[in-house]
This record gives sequence, structure tokens and C-alpha cells, in this order.
Amino acid sequence: MSDHETKMTPGAKAAAGNFFEDFRLGQDIRHALPRTVGAGDAALYLGLTGSRFALHCGEPFARALGLPGMPLDDLLVFHIVFGRTVADISLNAIANLGYASCRFGAFVYPGDTLATTSTVIGLKENSNRQTGVVYVRSIGVNQRGETVLDYIRWALVKKRDAGAPVGPARLPTLAPEVPAGELWLPPVFDPARWDDAATGSPYRWQDYAPGERIDHVDGMTVEESCHMIATRLYQNTARVHFNQFAEKSGRLGRRIVYGGHIISLARALSANGLGNAFRLAAINGGRHVNPTVAGDTIHAWSEVLACWELPGRRDIGALRLRTVATRDRPCHDFPDRTEAGDYDPAVVLDLDYTVLMPRRG
Repeated sequence: MSDHETKMTPGAKAAAGNFFEDFRLGQDIRHALPRTVGAGDAALYLGLTGSRFALHCGEPFARALGLPGMPLDDLLVFHIVFGRTVADISLNAIANLGYASCRFGAFVYPGDTLATTSTVIGLKENSNRQTGVVYVRSIGVNQRGETVLDYIRWALVKKRDAGAPVGPARLPTLAPEVPAGELWLPPVFDPARWDDAATGSPYRWQDYAPGERIDHVDGMTVEESCHMIATRLYQNTARVHFNQFAEKSGRLGRRIVYGGHIISLARALSANGLGNAFRLAAINGGRHVNPTVAGDTIHAWSEVLACWELPGRRDIGALRLRTVATRDRPCHDFPDRTEAGDYDPAVVLDLDYTVLMPRRG
């Protein structure tokens, strides 16, 4: 079998995608369709998310920080790298379940070409023998071989044949966070060149404290057209997002919004309160708690988990954040878990991540 590990339907050349029993521990997959990204991708991403981070909105702002130009939004890079993997990893997934050890690397600029490879690092069949959980580590690189993204995710994948034998469960050890010393950091810049008026926020790293909670106030309704365009932009062909004909007989009777799109909306909403958080440096862990469908309105709130000084850097610091997104539920009272430890039914996303923010002085 070639390194493009996609099973073929009997008597046909159309790929049916991998089912749970097709994966093996240690399997290496080189994903198809390296993607050259451009300014059009960046503009369309803004149109789909309304993101308001200055670094991804204006060339002069980026150049003032010593960058060669305006980089693509970190989550746009995440989605494009992720999108390469879907045909091989999650075409037959019921849901993408979570993330860990996600580290963002070199900035991506218009004209760069992104390619992705993955390694299967864990497998666990579920007790119903209808599905299993596949853990993969995926790495995205640019045309110079520089890592732009390195992350672990796990997905719930259907079995083709419930009776097919599979090996014993093997689960990876997942780190609780990406340490500050392992974050990829941009070039040093003069904090005096950071323009608070351009970002719309006067708050810098020193203005935040562990335990602080921020209601991001605004809400954004997910339209059918927006989430469909988003998945096409990322070339995320998972049937659960694309195919209403198939999903009308599925668990919700309609297409489910790609969970990464909800991450993007939550990040976009977080600009109201975290407007100077210019770089998404890591995703420490995350969980899609409940599905989202078109017509739901997403709100979000964040908690500051830690404020880290960065070795050798006086221009920036790091904030470890937890952002919780809800559907059809404003977050002025910070909906979270019940006394029994269950999530509030409105919660759709619980994301633990690290951002970079300029320091004052």
C-alpha cells in the first residue's frame, strides 16, 4: 500500500476513506493537495469570521513589528493544515473530539505552500464495536520545510464492519500544556511601535491576572452559507459537514458545523477584551462539547489561567487562556459546569490555549 493510505471501493477508483479498522499504530500518511495560500484566502477568512486582530488586517501594522508583511491568521493556517488530513483521517468520522500539544510555528505569508503529514499514535475501539477513536499527530510545513503547525487530535471514526477484529487499545500520553520554553516566538520588536489605537485595546500583558474572567459580550449567528463556505475553503470534505443528503438520516438530521469554525468564531469574539492577543502560540487542549448547527448563535467568555514571562523577551509575554463558547446563551454569568460536574447544555467548546501579547514599557 502506498503512503497515501486510502482504501478504494471495490471495483471503483473513487476513494471511500479510511474506516477505524484500516488504521494501524505507527502508520505514516503523506496527505494529498499541498496548498498555496494567498491574500484571497485571508480576505475570505475575515469575511467568514469577522476577526478583528490588527496583525492580520493591515500591512503597516505588521511591518512596524519587523515582519516582512501581513501573515495569515493562525487559525486559517490551522484549518488549511487540518483540511489536508480529512480525506485520510476523518472522512468517515462522526465527530472530531479534541486537541492537544498544538504548537504554531513559522508565520505563513501569501505565496507560501503548505503540506501535511500525519502519524497514527493511538487507537481504541469503542464497546459498541461500531466505532473507534483514532489519535494522530499531524505536522504542517511550508515550501522551505519549516514547521508551521504541529498538533495532536483525536476523532470518533466509524467501522466499516462491526465484526472486524482490531488490536488492543493503545492510548498516547498527552501533555497538559505546551510549556512556555517550547513556544515559537516572533522576532523581537520595540513595544513602543505597538499601536494600541490600531488594535482598539489599551490592555497589555501586565493588565491581566490569573483567575480573571472576561465576557466577550458579542454574539455571532452561524449561517448555513458561512459554515459551508468555510469547510470548502479549508477543503474539509468530511461528510458530516458537507452532505445534507447523507446527514438527513444522521443523528441530528442535518449537517454539523465544523468544530474548527466554532474555534475561529470564539477567537474572533475574544478580540473584545483580548484585542492585543496578536498571536495564537499553542492549543494546550480542547474539547468540542456539543455540536453546532446553522442558526445557532455563538457567544464566548474567557478565563486567564496563567501569565507567563518568556525567556529573554521583554517585548512580549504569554497568557494561557481558557475560552468557553456557547450556543444561544449569552455569557454574562460565565456558563460552565453544573454542580454535578457536567457541562451546561449550552456549552459547545472548551478550549485551553496560549496567546502572545505585547508588554508595556
